[in-house]
Amino acid sequence: MLLKDLQNIFHKELDAIYGKDEVNSFFYLCTEHYLNVPRIQLTLEPEFTIAKPETDTFFTVLEELKQQKPIQYILRETEFYGLPFKVNEHVLIPRPETEELVDLIIKCHSERSEESQIKILDIGTGSGCIAISLAKNLPNAEIFALDVSKEALKVAKENAELNKVKITFIEADILNESAWNLVFKNLEFDIVVSNPPYVRELERQEIKPNVLENEPHLALFVEDDNPLVFYKAITKLAKKNLKENGQLYFEINQYLGIETKQLLIDTDFKNVELLKDLNGNDRMIKGINK
Repeated sequence: MLLKDLQNIFHKELDAIYGKDEVNSFFYLCTEHYLNVPRIQLTLEPEFTIAKPETDTFFTVLEELKQQKPIQYILRETEFYGLPFKVNEHVLIPRPETEELVDLIIKCHSERSEESQIKILDIGTGSGCIAISLAKNLPNAEIFALDVSKEALKVAKENAELNKVKITFIEADILNESAWNLVFKNLEFDIVVSNPPYVRELERQEIKPNVLENEPHLALFVEDDNPLVFYKAITKLAKKNLKENGQLYFEINQYLGIETKQLLIDTDFKNVELLKDLNGNDRMIKGINK
């Protein structure tokens, strides 16, 4: 089958759902993933043909896209901060906003001398995107990454191997204070970072169907009556386990910026900053341990 004919079928079936540009993006991701054929080759070779097994694979992808399954889960891979990551239904698909959080930390700490090793703890690591990106860009850092999900940690470990970084992974529930007191009682960190669950049930209608029906709810949602439950637990841990002048970084719910900032202030963090993402939404908080 001509690849350009297959592309036309993708547009006919999917443009009404996703729009022409996004369908093009999906199609070229598939040609690179399944055929190892870059986009430019399709322009240079308009008569490029593929065999029936490959055609069948594309039609399978087409059906999954029609059901609004995320392309990252279909291909089982994505890119974050310029690095490759494996993903599946046990981990959230990394977001551009989280790249901004990683970039903030790297810019704040890359000026440190190579002799001074820093310890970093990433809580709720999921795919490992934060911890692994920090490890690649702050090679002097010793990095620990925690998650409650055994399945998520399996993915994160594969991603650490894929990106050739060393990370200490920990399976633990951040809401179980006695458990993490045992795990971390002798550890002090320079940085604690987290992108915990923060979407309230009342905001569920704002979530796109492809996210709602595919991504792990454990990593997304919190109860309306206690939306900062993870932030409270992590801030309490950070207060105990951060060094003096150690830094706490959060990705946050854009609607709860003031409340989250106040939580850090009330827990006796100093220089607390509420920062916006590229879309102008309150998205990150940074505080320093007194």
